[in-house]
Amino acid sequence: MSEKFDDFLREQLLDPQFREEYEALQPERALMQVLIDARKEAGMTQKELSEITGIAQGDISKIEKGNANPSIRTLQRLAKGMGMTLRLEFVPRSGVSQ
Repeated sequence: MSEKFDDFLREQLLDPQFREEYEALQPERALMQVLIDARKEAGMTQKELSEITGIAQGDISKIEKGNANPSIRTLQRLAKGMGMTLRLEFVPRSGVSQ
């Protein structure tokens, strides 16, 4: 990301309502980034991953852009296509007592 965007984001995050919405989208942003990172680590293009998994390249693109909500089964197929295993975790939120 550019410095201008980072500065803009920092400014926007000062607004409590914006911050709440931004933080609520963290899981989606994390999924997008780990998929992109895993695919690149595997040395694959979206097209190559599509050919291996049978998932349309356009659908992979939508997932990576955050414009789709993939099922666990789809994520498993993507992971397998990259020679990886899907692992999901539930972790305690910091600052929340149990």
